[in-house]
Amino acid sequence: MPTEPESPGPALPPGASAVEPQPSTPPQPSAARPPARSPRPPAQATRRNSVRTPPVLASGRLAPVLSGGLPPASADTMPDWLEPAMAANGIGSFDWDIRRDVLEGDQRACAIIGLDAVELGRFDRTAASFLSLLHPEDAPVVRRRVERAVAELGQCGAYYRTVGPNGTMRAVRFRGRVLADAFGRASRMVGFVWDATVELHKRDRADRMALLREERSRFIKEAARALSEAVTVRDVARVFTELPLPGLPPDGLVLASFEAGRTRILGASGYRSQALAVWDRAVLPAGHPAAEALRYRAPVFISSREDFRDRHPDVWERTSRTGRGSWAYLPLVASGRAIGVCVVSFDDERELDADERTLLSTLGGLVAQSLARARLHDAEHELAAGLQRVMLPRTVPSVPGVTTAVRYLAAGSGLQIGGDWYDVVPLPGGHVGLVIGDVQGHDVHAAGIMGQLRIALRAYAAEGHPPAAVMARASRFLADLDTDHFATCTYAEVNVDYGVVYAVRAGHLDPLVRRVDGTAAVVPVAGGLPLGIDPDQEYRVTRFSLDPGETVVLCTDGLVEARGMDLDEGIARLTRSLARPLPLPGEAARDPLEELADRIASQAADSNEREDDIALLLLRWDGPEGGLAAQQLRRRIGQADLARVAEVRAELRDALRRWGVAEFIDTAELLSSELVTNAIRHTDRDAMFTARLYRESASDGAPVRLRVEVEDESDLWPTRRTPGEQASSGRGLMLVEALADAWGVEPRGSGKRMWFELSGTGGAA
Repeated sequence: MPTEPESPGPALPPGASAVEPQPSTPPQPSAARPPARSPRPPAQATRRNSVRTPPVLASGRLAPVLSGGLPPASADTMPDWLEPAMAANGIGSFDWDIRRDVLEGDQRACAIIGLDAVELGRFDRTAASFLSLLHPEDAPVVRRRVERAVAELGQCGAYYRTVGPNGTMRAVRFRGRVLADAFGRASRMVGFVWDATVELHKRDRADRMALLREERSRFIKEAARALSEAVTVRDVARVFTELPLPGLPPDGLVLASFEAGRTRILGASGYRSQALAVWDRAVLPAGHPAAEALRYRAPVFISSREDFRDRHPDVWERTSRTGRGSWAYLPLVASGRAIGVCVVSFDDERELDADERTLLSTLGGLVAQSLARARLHDAEHELAAGLQRVMLPRTVPSVPGVTTAVRYLAAGSGLQIGGDWYDVVPLPGGHVGLVIGDVQGHDVHAAGIMGQLRIALRAYAAEGHPPAAVMARASRFLADLDTDHFATCTYAEVNVDYGVVYAVRAGHLDPLVRRVDGTAAVVPVAGGLPLGIDPDQEYRVTRFSLDPGETVVLCTDGLVEARGMDLDEGIARLTRSLARPLPLPGEAARDPLEELADRIASQAADSNEREDDIALLLLRWDGPEGGLAAQQLRRRIGQADLARVAEVRAELRDALRRWGVAEFIDTAELLSSELVTNAIRHTDRDAMFTARLYRESASDGAPVRLRVEVEDESDLWPTRRTPGEQASSGRGLMLVEALADAWGVEPRGSGKRMWFELSGTGGAA
């Protein structure tokens, strides 16, 4: 597009270059001109004199233009030096009669715009014919500028391109001025034209360079932004190898770190892996240009293969196999220490100019800072991951009768270490303890507290303490650490023989249960304060039962809470995920519980809103080893509620009748009454009654086993006595020993469990 260097836009497309007509008669001298038609002011006479110079030779009309509109000493002549000066500089002249629309120019003007003898014959000297010679993009511009000059009786000028008959283009620049007649109306435009191809090329090159500098400046900003967002070393390598260098597209990029005297290739593009393998984790030879760049902390630029061979002959053979023609080795220096090198290579041989070298050096500095930050980040995360692996259990112990699955997902930001933990603790009597917890904070300090608390809680549980005592002791332990941190936790003891769960909650989430039919629901558990807040806090135990194949789900809040998702919504989403169908055990290569854990974890990992760690623990009760679990009756009996004993006996009779073992009713009712009465009379706490029936198979007549348990929190153990004939008490254990097929007493940390079993056969349930 033409550009306007000085004047405002034109209008009609005359003033550029035109045809010089061949006069039939020589120009007449000024004495032969007709006299003026009417008198006029001197200023008007001067203007008219300049316009009515003989029209044949445009050069004869240029003196008024050159002299700023004032006539020379003789209006019919021009200075002797003007024509040689115009000829020496390749300048042509034109004259456009605006009223008659006649455009005339000298021979140089015609040659400049590309009019040869043939074209001159077809050129009708009108403005429209002249505009048809111009490039379609330039003609409207020239028209507008000339029109404006005519309207304002001013000057105009522009660059434009002319298109020759064979498609060749010329760049032309014109400068014209509009002259007025005696009445102040636009009469003629006179001016100069000259070849501006070289000038325009210089302008185009300057424009291209300015555009390139702008692109490079924008590239540096975008590269700085992308590298600042790169978190890991892998991210830095990916960003570097994908950078598009403006005006300098490389054919190969290599990013290598320098560690313990050896190079490590972090990323590359444009190279075959075999070509780089010889340099990966290798010692750089002293004569290698990368070693020179690292040694002197300065870029090394090599413009040709010969230059490389002459300067670095020792490593030329291996480098020549890559087929490159020129290289730039950029040292990566951070905090005054060389940490790596960038290699930018080209297939052809090229000498980089100062701007290109500055661009590459700036890029090297950005990559160095980003790489140093990423290496520190990776080191911190490796340390954090190692701490997390040490503090969490390496393996989950296998307990007969249950199947467990665990998952841990680190937070998407930060050190990826925190206070979330899980644990599975084998307990005395074949039971299993489940622990899920979260220490306040998301840092190494929180992780350290988590490790101590996990070990303490595991020790308390392994000693045989009931869930409430385990939680109370753990809270006291955390308070004694005096760390100003608290922790939420849920501890559940699972009776593997009967599928009974005793859960305690300290400010944590309620557990969820997935039933055999695929439904899932939250199980409300009585809660207390988080651990470490009140050392004297007492926790209540909530008991619920599982049927074979049902699953308990424990998790930390990172799974169900996130930015943009509240707790209720998260619990509902987790419940829906649990309720989705699972493959049957024989239909999948993996255990369905592992599939369920993967499903929950993958849904959480795909969330962009996650900001916290996630610990997930699943336990499926498969039933007691060697038997199929049947129905269960479980009731709490208050210490002062003696009437409740009769209610429990009645419920037991109904349950045994429904279960098809009516032959156990009398004996079970008698022995249960003895154990329950003994528990509430000799202790100051409530008692828990549990009756559960087990079958060897579902067929009629198969062996069955009824187990009845009564738990209390008294440390006093029952003593078998031999009462006299008139004694009103003391025969309870004698009856149990005489009528039960098996019986016993088990410690419970603080408290005990008395039980008996009856064996026989019964109908299918």
